[in-house]
Amino acid sequence: MTSKQDDPHRLATAPIVLGVDGTPACAQAIRWAARTAARRGRLLHIVHALDLAATRALLGSYDVLVPSVVTAMHDYAEQVLVAAASLAREAAPEVTIATELTEAGPARLLIEMSKSAHLVVLGARSDVGTSRHLGSTLLKVTAHGHGAIVVVHDTDVDVRDGAPVVVGVDGSPVGEPAIAAAFAEASERAAELVAVHAWSDIDEGAFAGADYLRLPIAALEPAERTLLAERLAGWQEKYPDVRVTREVVTSGPRRILADHSATAQLLVVGSRGRGGFRGLLLGSTSAWILQRATCPVMIVHPA
Repeated sequence: MTSKQDDPHRLATAPIVLGVDGTPACAQAIRWAARTAARRGRLLHIVHALDLAATRALLGSYDVLVPSVVTAMHDYAEQVLVAAASLAREAAPEVTIATELTEAGPARLLIEMSKSAHLVVLGARSDVGTSRHLGSTLLKVTAHGHGAIVVVHDTDVDVRDGAPVVVGVDGSPVGEPAIAAAFAEASERAAELVAVHAWSDIDEGAFAGADYLRLPIAALEPAERTLLAERLAGWQEKYPDVRVTREVVTSGPRRILADHSATAQLLVVGSRGRGGFRGLLLGSTSAWILQRATCPVMIVHPA
C-alpha cells in the first residue's frame, strides 16, 4: 500500500485540476469539481488551453498568427475562465480557486498536470440515447494520464449524496490502484462501497489468469469470491469506516457496472484490464463504461 508521503496525488497541496473548454458540456464537471474541492479543502485549479499550434495548422501557417486572432482567442479564453470560476463559486461558495490560461495543447498539458494533481476532472457531452461523445482530448487524457481522471457527463445527476461508490474489481494486481482509490473515495464521502467482480474472462478461455477449462465449473464461483475477499481484505483493514458489499457475477462487467451507475454517486474502474498490456492504456471495459455510465466515472491509472 502506498502512503501519503509516497503518493503525490494524496498530498495536502495536491489540487483538483479541472479542464474547461467553454462548452455547455463542462457545466456539470465544474459543479462536481468545485463541490469535491470544497469538501476536501483542496485548491480547484481551472485550466483552459488555447492550443495555438493546432490553430496555426488549421489556418495553414506554422510560423505566425495574425495578432488580432491571437488577441481574440485570449479574450475568449479569459471569458471561459471567468464563467467557469463563477459557476464553481455558485456551486461551492467556500471553494478556493486558481485559474490558468495557457497556449499549450490541452491533452499534453492535462496529462503533465495529472502527475501531481489529486484528481483531474473533465466534462463530456452526451448525445442522443445511450451514445456518448468523447472528444480527442478526453480520450488522450483518460488513456495517458496519471493517478485518477474523473469524467463527468453533462447529463449526470447533480447530487447523489448517500449513494454508494461502486468499483469494478478484475482480480488482478494491475487493478489494485482502482480498489485503493475506491476505498479512499468511499471514506471521504462516508459512503458504502460496492465491489463488483465479474467473470469477464470466461468467454476468452481464461479465468483470473488461468485456463478455466482445467477447473471444475462448480468451483469457479467460490474461487472468485475468495479472490475478491483477498483483494479487499487489506483495504478493509485500512478503512474500517467503509462498509463493503461484495458482488460476484457470472456475466461480463460492462453491463453490470453500467447498471450500477444508475444508483451510484461514483463509478471507479482501472485504466487497464486483467492483462494490463502497456500498449492498451485504456482498456475496452473502461472505454465502454465511459460511453454508458450515468454517474461520474473515475479512471485510475497504475503508478
